[in-house]
Amino acid sequence: MKLGITPPLFTMTPGHAPWEAKVDFADVVPLVEAADRLGYEYVTCSEHVVIPDDVAPVRGGRYWDPLATFGYLSARTARIRFATYVLVLGYHHPLAIAKRYGTLDRISGGRLILGVGVGSLQPEFEMLGAPFDDRGARGDEALRALRTSFGRREPEFHGEFFDYSGMIVDPCGVQQTVPLWIGGRTARSLRRAVELADGWAPFGLRAAELGPMLEVARDTEAWDQRQQSTDLPSFEVVLPAGRLLAPVEEPDKALASLRALSEIGATMANVSFRAESPAHYVEQLDALVELARGL
Repeated sequence: MKLGITPPLFTMTPGHAPWEAKVDFADVVPLVEAADRLGYEYVTCSEHVVIPDDVAPVRGGRYWDPLATFGYLSARTARIRFATYVLVLGYHHPLAIAKRYGTLDRISGGRLILGVGVGSLQPEFEMLGAPFDDRGARGDEALRALRTSFGRREPEFHGEFFDYSGMIVDPCGVQQTVPLWIGGRTARSLRRAVELADGWAPFGLRAAELGPMLEVARDTEAWDQRQQSTDLPSFEVVLPAGRLLAPVEEPDKALASLRALSEIGATMANVSFRAESPAHYVEQLDALVELARGL
């Protein structure tokens, strides 16, 4: 099971330590560099353009833009991958994603992971002038369009919502099969992931809910087809640790959290740490890598 991190600063949801609210970007870059050096698989950054003030106490009000953030980090790292966790499909035309994130994929040497979702924050949709009611159908078609368009200089797609050909996208991504992960917390998001993408990266679900949902998915024809396919990457189950880990102070609890995810079927664990400072955060990164070697 591989490890990925959701670092401080980029997303400020309730429950962060006081130092994280005040930390500067210059303080966070070394944390990502350390994760890169220690072998962590990916770092995440989420997308929200605006957050209504009455929603911020629950969802948080700070969301750094993934494109700009990852563009800088790609020049400061060598191997760690960059996962949008998640990009809201309804806010972008597939060709805009193919061009903007394809450029990021190219300058990072093919290290992009496109974590996407259909979105749920209706006021944000309305503010951006994006259709909300049919976002599921639009999202499904956007996934199909991205599958055939990303990494291609002359993409072509014909569908109900998106229809294009005779266009040049230059530069385009390095990866023609860029990993597509689906975020969400519903059975429909898992079905969408199995049928149209390469991984499921849920949030806000308890371990008791995740296991049964995955068992149902494993019994589907779409899951069997994925397992037998030689054309697509292996399906990733990207599960959050569910609590702030402190492997330096509580190694047994941290290891138990990782084992629980592995038993559910996680292929990747998305972790956050309980830390008192950037230096302490690096210590936690190092300690968890050592613990994970015993899994």
